[in-house]
Amino acid sequence: MSQLELKEVTKRFGEVIAVNRLSLQVEKGECFTFLGPSGCGKTTTLRMIAGFEDLDEGELLVEDSLYSSSYRKFYVPPEKREFGMVFQAFAVWPHLTVKENVAFPLRIKHRPSSEIESRVKMALTSTNLMKFKDSYPGRLSGGEQQRIALARAIAINPKVMLLDEPLSNLDAKLREEMRFEIKALQNRFGFTVIYVTHDQAEAMALSDRMLVMNYGVVQQVGKPLDIYNKPANRFVFSFIGLSNFIPVMIKEGDAFIEGTKQIASHNVPRELGPRAVMACRPSDITFMPISEIDEEKGSLGVQALVIRRTYLGDIVDLKVKVGSVDLRIQKNARSPCPREGESCRIRFNKVLWYPEEYPKESQNMTENQPKTSSEAS
Repeated sequence: MSQLELKEVTKRFGEVIAVNRLSLQVEKGECFTFLGPSGCGKTTTLRMIAGFEDLDEGELLVEDSLYSSSYRKFYVPPEKREFGMVFQAFAVWPHLTVKENVAFPLRIKHRPSSEIESRVKMALTSTNLMKFKDSYPGRLSGGEQQRIALARAIAINPKVMLLDEPLSNLDAKLREEMRFEIKALQNRFGFTVIYVTHDQAEAMALSDRMLVMNYGVVQQVGKPLDIYNKPANRFVFSFIGLSNFIPVMIKEGDAFIEGTKQIASHNVPRELGPRAVMACRPSDITFMPISEIDEEKGSLGVQALVIRRTYLGDIVDLKVKVGSVDLRIQKNARSPCPREGESCRIRFNKVLWYPEEYPKESQNMTENQPKTSSEAS
């Protein structure tokens, strides 16, 4: 039995379809992330799950119990859904102490005083807030205020924890720390988490599974590593991780980088037309040592010019130009790399192939799928 199920859910705002026929099952104890660009429908979906938005079509079930149905005209209000909710903004009451903030939802449910005391103590201890229990939120940092919201959600012992971009207002270092704290809390208490973010790193770090959305349509559902390594279409490839898209001309099975006579790959899928796009990650491009360049065997690689070299701590980020095409390459800072302004030869180690035309509004999960992946030679 799944913890939560959406069946053919659709939401419209006037003529705009914000969520289009979304079907999904989230398992008990799972951390499930909705990932996508701003306006893709992820927060709207979360609000429908929370009960803040009606379903125009479809049904929502929690543990096989109906919570919302457009067909049956049935609706469970938000306060009766027993969900924990943490928002992007620090949703705390400034006139209440930390302890009073966490206790508030239990008090309005008229829980016994002894139960309130024990639950609040447990929640504050779990979020490292016990020493601040008598402080007011305004005297605490942003991360500590967001912990108050987490503690308040934990205290009600929720069936499902809903988190809507809860780390967006924190600085980079604190965001990273809070990711691990949220995951640790989920592992400790075993509650189901539905997490909304546009941050790929957050999604990859927290998720057991995730869903990638665009224009209200599901593009791919799966484990983070599977989505990264096997993107369902060009949009997913571009949104998850860094990417290069290289226009090529196909002649007799060889891929020539557009505007040049340089061959990027010999392993081109036969079903591609005369023009296509070769996609690769910056980490899947290597610089060829002189010893590997063999004119007789045709192992020349592709000639490029380094136009920018940026040191990013453990990584060197390079921008190189091949003909009129700019490419991004990332290498370990300890690896030998050409300097800015130097010519070099590069090799594409792993690529995916896409048709030349790319629809801006993907309509389904299979549209514009990669033809195949290959080791470029």
